[in-house]
Amino acid sequence: MSKITVRHPHNLTLEVARERINAFEETLQKFGASLVWTDNTAEVKGFGVTGSAELGVGFVEICLKLGIMAKAAGVGPARVESSIAKRLASAFADKSQD
Repeated sequence: MSKITVRHPHNLTLEVARERINAFEETLQKFGASLVWTDNTAEVKGFGVTGSAELGVGFVEICLKLGIMAKAAGVGPARVESSIAKRLASAFADKSQD
């Protein structure tokens, strides 16, 4: 089982950061995964993947465990980590601070 952690900094309020993470969440849904939020933490569930997301003051952190099914489907941890980092960077890119 592979573990992935991606931490992305931001300088937004938690409210604005939560709006931005919604775009990332929509991307996850395209891959069959979802985030179930409780306050500023979420449980990640999907086909071959489990984990958590945390939205904090100044950061967002995604921690995933890729299961056997993900590995069997050819999903490599380096590729997933790179994709998450890229999508978080896009979601949190400066948009004139909303």
